[in-house]
Amino acid sequence: MLDGSLDDRAVVLNERYRHHAATEVLRRALNDPDLGKVTLVSSFGAESVVLLHMVSVVAPGTPVLFIDTMMLFQETLDYQLAVTEKLKLTDVRVIRATDPEVALNDPDGTLHQFNTDACCNFRKTVPLERELSKFDAWITGRKRFQGGERDTLEFFEAEPPARLRINPLAHWRSSDVQDYMAENNLPRHPLVAKGYASIGCAPCTSPIKPGEDPRAGRWRGSAKTECGIHFIGGKAVRPGVNA
Repeated sequence: MLDGSLDDRAVVLNERYRHHAATEVLRRALNDPDLGKVTLVSSFGAESVVLLHMVSVVAPGTPVLFIDTMMLFQETLDYQLAVTEKLKLTDVRVIRATDPEVALNDPDGTLHQFNTDACCNFRKTVPLERELSKFDAWITGRKRFQGGERDTLEFFEAEPPARLRINPLAHWRSSDVQDYMAENNLPRHPLVAKGYASIGCAPCTSPIKPGEDPRAGRWRGSAKTECGIHFIGGKAVRPGVNA
């Protein structure tokens, strides 16, 4: 594995892959010894099928982490199973908060009504961190066009203290995502047709109106914009864009 700090390693990797397209970045990253053990984290949301399909073509045995918050839409749970089967993904790992964590933090299932950050933390961030600790790098679907701190996103970025993030779609436009889905005849999340452009937990997600930002339906009516699974220096990032 490369020597130097995480930032130094990210710089070297970005230079190494700077002229590659998304699929090649993904293909090579999954086999690059300088990245170590790599996993894909997927919400099986509105656009998730793009990276899932790429992984299924390149390396279908890649570990895929799916966070079941136990508050997801039934449509998302059904979609996860259908996509996993269709793409023949062989190592999808469903991760959740433990029963003791639920009993301690949200025994009556109402925490989201008065503390969404705390709810996201124990249902998403803590279980994910527990699993990610087993890997050296993880693949995300983050893209520059999503704005905020993602405007200057590169293929590789440091996630202190010890991991790298891989963003194969960093330079894609929104139209590229839709074109890829159409060209590969990929199944759409059923809630997209009902006006849901960004899909999270059922209590905190709503359809959007024509002309609204695609992520306006997440935590509508609150200042919250990020679920907290993306880190800088070990702390949740809230750049004004949903995860």
